[in-house]
Amino acid sequence: MISLMLTIIIIASCDNNSKENPDPEESWNPTPYALQIPEGFPDMIIPNDNPMTLEGVNLGRKLFYDPVLSADNIQSCASCHAQAFGFTDNGKRLSTGIDGIAGTRNAMAVINAGWMTSLFWDGRKPTLESQALEPVPNPIEMHLSWANAAAKLNAHPQYPDLFFDAFGTRTIDSMHVVKAIAQFERTMISGNSKWDKYLRGEVALSQAEAKGFEIFFTEKGDCFHCHATILFTDNIFHNNGLDSDFTDNGLFDVTGNSNDLGKFKTPTLRNITYTAPYMHDGRFETLEDVVDFYSEGLQFSPTIDPLMKKINQGGIRLTDDEKQNLIAFIRTLTDTDFIDNPEFSNPFNNE
Repeated sequence: MISLMLTIIIIASCDNNSKENPDPEESWNPTPYALQIPEGFPDMIIPNDNPMTLEGVNLGRKLFYDPVLSADNIQSCASCHAQAFGFTDNGKRLSTGIDGIAGTRNAMAVINAGWMTSLFWDGRKPTLESQALEPVPNPIEMHLSWANAAAKLNAHPQYPDLFFDAFGTRTIDSMHVVKAIAQFERTMISGNSKWDKYLRGEVALSQAEAKGFEIFFTEKGDCFHCHATILFTDNIFHNNGLDSDFTDNGLFDVTGNSNDLGKFKTPTLRNITYTAPYMHDGRFETLEDVVDFYSEGLQFSPTIDPLMKKINQGGIRLTDDEKQNLIAFIRTLTDTDFIDNPEFSNPFNNE
């Protein structure tokens, strides 16, 4: 009896000590990430529910390059958005998913995406987070349900700890994944092209580039209406005269408004030299093809944008010299620092 009582006292004593001296809870202290916004760029709006952290950005970069998010463990976000091609798909007109099925549109460049007010060629998603939800379960792309993707990540030897560092939880779901990817994509800023250096007074434009600048920013070329601002996109949608009849309805499929037939989002011209082929369906292989189209290849349709003012002439009717000067200016938007930036590269290459 005495032995039993002593045992009870010892157990109770240990229990009390445990309550008085509990194990300290694991701390979560993410490091704020300070975006480096280039001179002349607007502030970037960061969602309140997804603040930028060093841990979140690093996790997003890893997820962007990891094929774990595809059903066959072969395809990643970077498979269709390669850094060497301005984060487009390796010069392909249309991307192919894990089952060998080609998509219907050209992969858009991930450049200065943090300033985009809508995503996809038809603008069907308003944020980077909502955009990143689509490719993983898409049957043409990565073809993996989010439930299975989360299960793979939760069973991974490293990701639960990485998600805790970024978000304070080891229970991974789709929203944590897309928040991390969006954080990484917001760091992918291009703002050090020759044009930017010219604006800062660091370099001069060549004679051809200066003439091209004049064509671009005047009624002669009329490029500036859609490709204005420091971002070289107006972030809105236009029917730019590609077709008289539509096999792809563009914005109409999102809005259901007949006035939106054939309208597509204006892509940025930054790093355009890396992102061929061009247009929503990749129909033009070169910049020369694009300029030729705007010069004499416009097609009328009822929803053609009023900015295509010279539709009756087929286009802006540039001479060969004017075309070459315009292209010379467009090439000043090339930012090799962006293309070569190691912070945007595949982190698995360093492991």
